[in-house]
Amino acid sequence: MYAYTNIIYDLFIILLLIGGISQFRSPRSARTGNMTAALAMLFAMALVLYRYPATHQSIVAAGLIVGAVFGIIVALRVTMIQIPSMVAFQHGAGGVAAFIVAFVELTRESAELTTVGEISGYLGLFIGAATFSGSMLASGKLAGKLKQTPQVLPQHNTILVLLVGIIAALCVASRYTGAGIAPYIYSGVILLSAVLGVVFSMRIGGADMPVLISFLNATAGLAAAFCGIVIQNRLLIACGATVAASGSILTAVMCRGMNRGIGNVFTGTGSAKGKATDALAIPKEVPQLKLPKPQEAMSRARTILGKAKKVIIIPGYGMALAKAQFKVADLAKILEKRGAEVKFAIHPVAGRMPGHMNVLLAEAEIDYDKLKEMDDVNSEFSSSDVVLVVGACDVVNPEAIKTEGTPISGMPILKAYEAKNVLVCNLDQRPGYSGVENTLYHDPKTVLLFGDAAKTISELSAE
Repeated sequence: MYAYTNIIYDLFIILLLIGGISQFRSPRSARTGNMTAALAMLFAMALVLYRYPATHQSIVAAGLIVGAVFGIIVALRVTMIQIPSMVAFQHGAGGVAAFIVAFVELTRESAELTTVGEISGYLGLFIGAATFSGSMLASGKLAGKLKQTPQVLPQHNTILVLLVGIIAALCVASRYTGAGIAPYIYSGVILLSAVLGVVFSMRIGGADMPVLISFLNATAGLAAAFCGIVIQNRLLIACGATVAASGSILTAVMCRGMNRGIGNVFTGTGSAKGKATDALAIPKEVPQLKLPKPQEAMSRARTILGKAKKVIIIPGYGMALAKAQFKVADLAKILEKRGAEVKFAIHPVAGRMPGHMNVLLAEAEIDYDKLKEMDDVNSEFSSSDVVLVVGACDVVNPEAIKTEGTPISGMPILKAYEAKNVLVCNLDQRPGYSGVENTLYHDPKTVLLFGDAAKTISELSAE
């Protein structure tokens, strides 16, 4: 009877977690889903502590309190710009927890591990350490502390294969060594896995960062699931596997949003899939921009917005950097009061993590119904009077569908070029993360309003 009761409790928590994650599909229900998933984790922690009473309860209580206080302080202080970096850091923390648990179980003298349990321990060491170092590198890139462009080593793939081979050989060797030598071998596995995580992640940057973030989410869950096998904990297995599955699905969604295979992203073998089309007659050599006086550009932009009946706003990472989401929300309200229809077009890889733009706009209290995904809104650009681009570049760059051989070739874009008028509120004319010149800037119907986006939007709203 006791065993059946335990299964019921575990099943309840697992279903509660899955129910919370399932609500992430919609911006409107995401906040409730997050609270539901957090509640499931709280129940799981309480149940584990009840089933396995700690020998030193004061130490466990102190650890929980310190961790909770630290987490709350970080969450309260983090800004919308810092969220991608924080998310990557959290994935790394999950990797640390996984390889520590695996190391303790593999070296514990009283542990009687099965073959499956031992192999799971090796995988926990490997995946956990690689997730930790890869996440720390990603966090540093997203925070601007490290160079954000991809870094490729000579014979990069060969180095990765060699590292995996050496790690596998060490794991096999540990089974035939004495108890005194094994911990040193496991430490070597952790160290080499951490190196592998760095070598793996350093080649990924720019527009591929959302793919890396979602992939690290999946590996953190996978490492936790293997640790669950080692300690024979159903809850940890199920929760880790759920996170791994959701992260894998999200990774596939990000790759589809860029029209790239996951192998292309992680091995650096070429740009997006597919061939370019002849949607626009873009010159091979892009001429130097001839910018009008700022006052003339602003006057023209105000006139266009004043007459517009249908406006589509495209946010990008530059909006986050300028903290312009609140100004954009104010402008949207002004336009709606003047009788215009306003929508927001969200590209799946805009920003530095999945859903980054949704989070920013939700913070500015923009109605969720106005947020339209790329596949739903692309057919509406041709009927729009004006498209307002705020801090976005690559996701509206026509080169993606015109020119082959660039980092964004074949990537689906938001078809801003089809609108009657385009207003660009970016910091300057420099290319986006991909480094590809944005030929939309050279279209005669495009008005370039370079400078701080928050200030530019305020000036537009003034009239």
